[in-house]
Amino acid sequence: METLKSNTAPSAAMATIGFSEIVLMLLLFIFLWRLMRENWHKSSLPTNWPFVGMLPGLLRNAHRLHEFATDVIRESGGTFELKGPCFADMDMVVTADPANIHHILSRNFSNYPKGPEFRKIFDILGDGIFNADSELWEIHRKTTMSLINHTKFQNLLEKSVWHKVEKGLITVLELVSKLDVEVDLQDLFQRFTFDSVCTLVLDYDPCSLSTDLPYIPCEKAFNATEEALLHRHILPESLWKLQNWLQIGKEKYLSKASKTFDQFIFNCISMKREKLSKTEESKGQEEEFDMLTAFMKAYDKENSGISGDTGKFLRDTILNLMIAGRDTTSTALTWFFWLLGKNPFVEIKILKEIETKLQVKPGQKWRFFNVEESRKLVYLHGALCESLRLFPPVALEHKAPAQPDILPSGHRIDQNQKIVLSFYSMGRMETIWGKNCLEFIPERWISERGGIKHEPSFKFPRLMQDLGLV
Repeated sequence: METLKSNTAPSAAMATIGFSEIVLMLLLFIFLWRLMRENWHKSSLPTNWPFVGMLPGLLRNAHRLHEFATDVIRESGGTFELKGPCFADMDMVVTADPANIHHILSRNFSNYPKGPEFRKIFDILGDGIFNADSELWEIHRKTTMSLINHTKFQNLLEKSVWHKVEKGLITVLELVSKLDVEVDLQDLFQRFTFDSVCTLVLDYDPCSLSTDLPYIPCEKAFNATEEALLHRHILPESLWKLQNWLQIGKEKYLSKASKTFDQFIFNCISMKREKLSKTEESKGQEEEFDMLTAFMKAYDKENSGISGDTGKFLRDTILNLMIAGRDTTSTALTWFFWLLGKNPFVEIKILKEIETKLQVKPGQKWRFFNVEESRKLVYLHGALCESLRLFPPVALEHKAPAQPDILPSGHRIDQNQKIVLSFYSMGRMETIWGKNCLEFIPERWISERGGIKHEPSFKFPRLMQDLGLV
């Protein structure tokens, strides 16, 4: 019996090892075959692998996410179903189909709230306007939106932005020109918009856009936040939550950014409270309008968000406005001037229009232009809209239906299934913008009467047109 055991045990072990090797070789063969098939067909569509789904293709193209999405959507006819790993809830539909986008953002809007999934990814925004649904949205409509649309805010906006252009942006650019040194325009625009939005919503100018270009932790925290939030769209929720718990990777920098925002905003609020307490004796005098004071008066105990903490709700509101004002405008300006550098003939036309319609001669000292004067610059407006079409500051948005739905494209959407709307891809679709969709042509926005064409919101989101006007 002992001899029998010693003879059969190695055979069983060899059989087990042999079977494992066969399975491994089979999986390797399938992997190589699928990989070679992709190369032979030169397809942009990612392979749907067993267990891991299309995650490998997504990670392989993480450095060019928007271009990858555009290639896949174009090859799929406008809408693509992305399959995630079987162990993660990552299945999603990615679309740049105008009919689908119109359905989600307009016709069936009530079925597509921000929802809990959105709040999970953008938890750093708290109860701010970007995370708002139902009752929370109603609070922001009565306060945030009301203040932004107020005449006093519009006047403050013009005054603050021009002051920063004159004393900050032009001063730095003149020095750089005099010294004949290179400068990162994106960094300057981010500093410009950061200072401007802080002045608007916090009544405080951090002066990050000055000749010595100081390091301001809060200003740099926005970049870390953007990168981390983008990666949360790519990685399985369990993975980025694990990174957050371990405080590694981009989640580590997101946590640091959140603390930096808190410190900066709460310090500004404290300074404002102290300033208000000192000026209480002069109540009879008319106070100058500022957003922070208006928010502090509006956010009483009844307006304290979901958390019930008035201080946190004020912080969330301000941070949302800072992100909106800093990132969208700086991104739009950066791409706009990059496109002008690539298309000097457009720059010549813009300068000629300014010279003709605003009576500004070359070499003449800059002067303040109000909104009404800027409306005369139709070609400049068209160039801005064209830049926003090709490089939208809000490149994608994700939604999830409260109830199952069927999109106009015929795709069935389950309850709470993630849908990604790719505005970046939409601006690059021949079916929408024609064969010259990748070209920078401001004239496509100018009507035969010489005015600006207003494209439907499902073809060119209204947000983009508003940014172009600003």
